[in-house]
Amino acid sequence: MSPILLRLVCGLLFSALVLGAVVRPPENLTQGLGMLLPASMLLGVALRGPRRNLIPKKKAAPVSPSLPDV
Repeated sequence: MSPILLRLVCGLLFSALVLGAVVRPPENLTQGLGMLLPASMLLGVALRGPRRNLIPKKKAAPVSPSLPDV
């Protein structure tokens, strides 16, 4: 699935979840808190995209063996 399509779908799902919570609010606090985890995950994918690393990691420099003190 292309990243743009995935971001669009996640954004639409997030907006549907928020609109559903506004139109019909949860009955108690635990239901509202239970909706926060999927909403935050959807928003994260919609904003950042499916990739986590946009900047490639630098390889660590090789450690040179130290000489023992005499």
